[in-house]
Amino acid sequence: MNPYVDIILRSVSIYLFMVITLRLFGKKELSQLNTSDVILILLISNSVQNAMVGDNTTLLGGMAAALALFVINFIFKRIMLKSNFIKSLVQEKPEILIHNGKIEFKTLAKLGISSEEIQEAMREHGIEYYKDVKLAMFEIDGNISIISGDKDIKQTFHKKKAHKSLGNLNN
Repeated sequence: MNPYVDIILRSVSIYLFMVITLRLFGKKELSQLNTSDVILILLISNSVQNAMVGDNTTLLGGMAAALALFVINFIFKRIMLKSNFIKSLVQEKPEILIHNGKIEFKTLAKLGISSEEIQEAMREHGIEYYKDVKLAMFEIDGNISIISGDKDIKQTFHKKKAHKSLGNLNN
């Protein structure tokens, strides 16, 4: 077999494996990186590198693997846009965390969201008490969005910040 075809097949296989694995472990893993998560990502990238390129450590081998990943990602996103079935297999649905001031404890427990995390999101939205939350959603990208019942509070979107172990990425 052509070594570059082999690299492309290996790269596509690893991509699909990672999509399935991330789906099984949940969206929260992507949105809230702590030190151990960063270490895990680095180790995974190192461990799958050899599985993708095998013995080929040439520049062209690396470029073939990268190109294969870009192409499969592009194709996969197009398929998800057109197929609700595939999208439902890969992408989770948004989850209600708080509705009209009532906390959905089962949902919080299922998603592994602590009371400290939901309180942080509320503070970032300028909301002090659970009773003031009209709707808090755990979005498909792993972020928490909150709508208050108070017309005077400016509505914002809670975007998880990069963990301090990642340094300042804005500079």
